[in-house]
Amino acid sequence: MKLRKQIANRLQLAIKQDIMKKKEEAISMARTANVFARVEPEVKEQAEQVLDRLGIPMSNAVGMFLRQIVLQRGIPFEMKLPAYEEPVAYGSLTKEQFNAEIEKGMEDIKAGRVYSADEVEAEMKREFGI
Repeated sequence: MKLRKQIANRLQLAIKQDIMKKKEEAISMARTANVFARVEPEVKEQAEQVLDRLGIPMSNAVGMFLRQIVLQRGIPFEMKLPAYEEPVAYGSLTKEQFNAEIEKGMEDIKAGRVYSADEVEAEMKREFGI
């Protein structure tokens, strides 16, 4: 009789421990942390369009990205500067910078450093596949 009671108590304790373990696992799975990021509206919209087509919510995609950072112990893709020099964007220049770029262009013209439309088109096809 005493042995049965000990076995029953141990079994009951094991069941309680198993239930507690399952509760802890459920709680840890449900825990999340908020991540806030500022991105350009156009980039967000374009990313949402791609993710919608893939059936992946934005929050899942961000989670996937963060998990890959952890797994790979770094950014999960190669980061490098483009092989070409980016064209100057007028909107990003001050008036002085814009004037300096115009002066450089004028000096190139005077020195004969110019390209025909065909040369420009060939270069764009080679560099950008346009």
